[in-house]
Amino acid sequence: MGVINVTPDSFSDGGCFDTTGKAIEQVRRLVQEGADILDIGGESTRPGSRSIGSDEELLRIMPVIEFALHMDIPVSVDTAKPEVMQAAIRAGVALVNDTRALQAPGALEIVADSAVMTCLMHMQGRPETMQLDPQYLDVVTEVLTFLEQRVASAVSAGIARERIIIDPGFGFGKTLEHNLALLHHLDQFTAINLPVMAGLSRKSMLGMITGNTIDNRVHASVAAALLAVGQGARIVRVHDVKATRDAFSVFAAMNRIHPGFLIYPSSGQ
Repeated sequence: MGVINVTPDSFSDGGCFDTTGKAIEQVRRLVQEGADILDIGGESTRPGSRSIGSDEELLRIMPVIEFALHMDIPVSVDTAKPEVMQAAIRAGVALVNDTRALQAPGALEIVADSAVMTCLMHMQGRPETMQLDPQYLDVVTEVLTFLEQRVASAVSAGIARERIIIDPGFGFGKTLEHNLALLHHLDQFTAINLPVMAGLSRKSMLGMITGNTIDNRVHASVAAALLAVGQGARIVRVHDVKATRDAFSVFAAMNRIHPGFLIYPSSGQ
């Protein structure tokens, strides 16, 4: 999944694609690099970010979505606002990617009344304050329980399980230790028989590990993506599509010869 942030303030590429023209060029670039899905968002959810209105978000993303829909690959809208979801669904997106797991009033119903897929993500708190002091007794159990509850709510609202993807929300109200625990035990999320998406690309956890700035986290991002796939993730949300795609080509070649390559049991590791 290639990321396109039509924002002035996203944590990694804020301001890089904040005009329709720039964002459309990025759409073309990511498709050429081998993206399987395009994820288009108009509101930053980086730590400390503030929400914008639905009208502004729609002005940012709709021209880009309308262009991307002609690229013959699925398009995802990255939003937590029901009004934005509805407009994007009417335009023809295939996926609603919601950092708040369809908790906004009306969100479940809008997705249920459509045929789109949806990704339910875990976030502790809100972007403005989520990284101030995240606390868990058992991060893996608590995140997994939350996602199972949201899946149950979605199914009760009329969204078939076959339309649901889950995302543990790396970096959304988690410390480095929390993120590493989730990555190490990602197989527990795949065990509930829903596709898992992992968004580790350029995250601050990689900067803490390597000491690199956001612009120099490509290698760490690719390593994290490979580890996530080795633990069962079906989708990786990335900024650097070609680098990740090249690494996956090697990964796939090894798996043809040695099935299960890079898949680690959680116990005893």
